[in-house]
Amino acid sequence: MAIRSHGRKSIAVSAKPRDLMGESELIGVWTARILTLYPDMFPGILGHSLTGRALREGKWQLDTTNIRDFGLGKHRAVDDTPTGGGAGMVLRADVLDEAIRARPVTGPLIYLSPRGRRFDQAMARHFAAGPGVTLLCGRFEGVDQRVLDAHNIFEVSLGDFVLTGGEIAAQAIIDATVRLLPGVLGNAASTEEESHSAGLLEHPQYTQPRAWQGRSVPDVLLSGNHGEIEKWRRAQAEALTQERRPDMWAAHQAAQSDKT
Repeated sequence: MAIRSHGRKSIAVSAKPRDLMGESELIGVWTARILTLYPDMFPGILGHSLTGRALREGKWQLDTTNIRDFGLGKHRAVDDTPTGGGAGMVLRADVLDEAIRARPVTGPLIYLSPRGRRFDQAMARHFAAGPGVTLLCGRFEGVDQRVLDAHNIFEVSLGDFVLTGGEIAAQAIIDATVRLLPGVLGNAASTEEESHSAGLLEHPQYTQPRAWQGRSVPDVLLSGNHGEIEKWRRAQAEALTQERRPDMWAAHQAAQSDKT
């Protein structure tokens, strides 16, 4: 489908990555809406490679809302000290509420938080199946709990570590999700064999040359016997998962038991 059928001018590659984001909305296209104090961080890495090409082609779109625009007073204050004492600053509920309400929320409203549910491949598939996501990028010591409660915001974490803000996490989540959208990857089958898609880590991959620095490609991969190749890859995936991610292996075994 031509980009113009969505009602927006085509986007040319520019030295300024934010130009990829365009100025008008594509109707019916998967959308990532970002609420951030640093809109110039976007599209960032999302403007390159497959996600960048898909963005240029109108297969998804990116929209940023600058939280600072809704700040209070002459200096556009967006935060204040924690009630009850403590270090750092907390983003104000009234400021964030205005920023959230400024544009329609697309898909689930998510706050990138180290205390949230850990992001995984299943969550990426869930997000890809919907109209998009709205991501709130926190800063400082976090955000006022009342705005999370008022908007029923779902908290998501990349893992058990703390970043200086949610922008990097937001880009990671968007990248993992956008690649699952129709037409973004050249070979959709590749998403079915990669790590986490079947509850296992991915098997080892090999290419040319067949021999390199005394290491050879496993003979089974050169056999032409696709049944044996599939069995070998499955066994390798299971062995790697058992060794590196016993938690995933336990969940996989439980899932297999439920099927039987």
